[in-house]
Amino acid sequence: MTRTRALAVGLVVAALAVPVAGCGDDEDEAAPGTTTTETTPEPTAADTTTETTDSDGAPPVGGILAGTVGPGFDISVETNGTIRAGSYELTVDDLSSAHNFHLTGPGVDVTTSVSGEGSDTFTVELVPGTYEFVCDPHASSMNGSLAVEG
Repeated sequence: MTRTRALAVGLVVAALAVPVAGCGDDEDEAAPGTTTTETTPEPTAADTTTETTDSDGAPPVGGILAGTVGPGFDISVETNGTIRAGSYELTVDDLSSAHNFHLTGPGVDVTTSVSGEGSDTFTVELVPGTYEFVCDPHASSMNGSLAVEG
């Protein structure tokens, strides 16, 4: 093999051994002779999530309940089934100035304004029993209930 041919073969082999940008896997590779260090940023409050249900689908005691009234003739409280007795933050989105959200039951009587719209938050201590929620001006058609277990 001539010296020129050996040099050409050596250059081809060397060229094939160097990774080409954009080829191969999606991992970033450092240039030969350099080192890289990967760091994982510390989580911030915005990166953390709060568990919103227990393993059986119920909001955890001390959880958040979400109620909505309006804009049509709808009224509801979002639950995943069973609600356990305990202290909860009830956030109500009142989407109509023609309705209110009124929750009553053992030791609880909270309401939003009929003429108001917006979001209201109440801390409620729920004990085992049944709680009713209604729109007072339309109670016969806009109503529901929550069953709270011990």
